[in-house]
Order: sequence, then C-alpha cells, then structure tokens
Amino acid sequence: MKLYTYFRSSAAYRVRIALNLKGLSWDAMPVHLVRDGGQQNHADYKRLNPAGLVPCLETDDGHILTQSLAIIEYLDETCRAVPLLPADALQRAQVRALAYAVACDIHPINNLRVLRYLGDVLDIDAAPKAAWYRHWVELGLGTIEKMLNAHPDKGRFCHGDTPGMADCCLIPQVYNARRFNVNLDAMPIIRGIAETCESMPAFRAAAPENCPDAE
Repeated sequence: MKLYTYFRSSAAYRVRIALNLKGLSWDAMPVHLVRDGGQQNHADYKRLNPAGLVPCLETDDGHILTQSLAIIEYLDETCRAVPLLPADALQRAQVRALAYAVACDIHPINNLRVLRYLGDVLDIDAAPKAAWYRHWVELGLGTIEKMLNAHPDKGRFCHGDTPGMADCCLIPQVYNARRFNVNLDAMPIIRGIAETCESMPAFRAAAPENCPDAE
C-alpha cells in the first residue's frame, strides 16, 4: 500500500498510526503541503484526490481511498488483526463519537488551509490567528475530556485497554495542541492516554519527527 502523507498533517498521522497498529506494510509518498505552492494542489495529485487533501491511500490492488476515518475503517474491515473498533454496536458508536469529536469538530476549523486563509485572505495577524487555534482546540479537547470521564469503558486508552480509532485521532490532536502551546493542565485523562499511547512503537513511528519527510 502507498500512503500519500505529510509529516505535519494530523489526518495523515491518524492513518499512519492505524497502519502501524495493524502491522501492515506500507510506503510513504510525501506530499508537501507548503512547498512548490502546495504539492497537494498539483494536477497529478488532484487526479488521485480532487479535494487536494492528505491523506490518500492507494491499496495493493490500485484502489484510491480518501478521508482519514474512511481509510481507517476500511483497514479495520479488511484486516481483522488488531481491531480498532469494538465488536459491540453501542461501543462502536461511542468510539466513533470520540473520533468524530476530533475529526469533525476540532480539526476542520484549524487545519492548514483554514489558518492560511485567516492570514493570507483575511489579513489576520499571527497572534489572533494563534488565539483562534487555541480557543477551538481547548474547547474541543475539553469536551472530549468530559466525554472520556463519562465513558463507562474507558481504560488505559480511550476505550478499554487496547488502542483504537479514537486514540488514532486523539494523539495527533494532542501533538498539535502542544505545538501551538494549548494548555492541557485541566485534561488529566487526555494527558494520561497520550502518555500511554506515545510509549508504544506504533505511535512513536507515526509521529511527525519520525516521518521520512520530516523537516
């Protein structure tokens, strides 16, 4: 498999974690989101993903998949080893709710193209742009902390004592939160889960600084 990825993309980071947890063999195909006017905007990449976003997964039989959570669920359905979603329907919904809280509520209004639009088009300076980022991340992660506190099946990870799809989403968001100096002091559950995940080889290998395109 080939994963079109960018080392700092949290969406691609999610899929890298999932691939590693599954123990699957894959090749990184770097797509630099800043260099050369954004390589994701080039015609050859847009033939793979018309949205011009990463990640994009090319399967062993040549199919192209986009959207990180769709890719993760595909991997979970086609590779049963190390399941990332519970067998129980109610528990699957609970895990998805945690994952979507990152992927649907926090990430879309703080990703690179939104931050660049704030600066390049709306002419918002760096300080208020950073305040924008921190506000939405603190609000979103604060909500997830409350969800985890109320989650009956929380264990060492978001759900139970094995990592799953929610952890694949949470850890990249925590990584970015630290990068942008978001205060996580009031989120002990999230910090504990992050510490546990980041001690695992699958998560460490997926981290931005360990990617082949890291700068």
